[in-house]
Amino acid sequence: MAKRILHVVSNVAHYADSVHPTGLWLSELTHAWDIFAAEGHDQHLVSPCGGAIPLEPRALKWPLLDTSARAWLADADRRSLLSATASPNDIDAADFDAIYFTGGHAVMWDFPDNKGLQRIAREIFEGGGIVSAVCHGYCGLLNVDLSDGSLLVTHRRVTGFSWTEEVLAGVAKKMPYNAEQTMRERGARYEKAWLPFVSKVSVDERLVTGQNPQSAKATAKHVVALL
Repeated sequence: MAKRILHVVSNVAHYADSVHPTGLWLSELTHAWDIFAAEGHDQHLVSPCGGAIPLEPRALKWPLLDTSARAWLADADRRSLLSATASPNDIDAADFDAIYFTGGHAVMWDFPDNKGLQRIAREIFEGGGIVSAVCHGYCGLLNVDLSDGSLLVTHRRVTGFSWTEEVLAGVAKKMPYNAEQTMRERGARYEKAWLPFVSKVSVDERLVTGQNPQSAKATAKHVVALL
């Protein structure tokens, strides 16, 4: 039976200093989209502000621009999905079985404090659905509170882009905060792979998180298994 999955993407086009562009890390969307599509699931996009989605330039270069991402860019219908995303106010969480927060450094600015995204994630989770994220997408989980006032991530196993990976990527000094440290401060049981930039997925009941872009496929497969 087909399920409905909501992908969350960022509207942010640059770091705090506008000299450094950023945006959606495209393969983190396309890898999951392909796996969900193969299962026949119905997929939709939402962003904090709705509307157009910028793409992270680094993810559009070899070798990071892989077959999946190239196929998306070559498909006019799929490209158009990124020009007219829904806003949180357009979304009824009851219509969805899972939410998947994509990454790219952009999300560090517009995911954590967006009340609409928090509402959707909370209602999906409390309705028995799956909350998932990959890479920096876990920034969207930092402030999701449940109806009892507790944070979704507290005491739960979580992974996401590590501070070591930020340093190795050469962008640590430009980050607005240390996402790994902040997740630990929320009481999450943060986990990461022994080596940077290798696939790692953490599953805690209906919370599924992947560490980095290399984890998108595995994250989606775990979501499919739970669905």
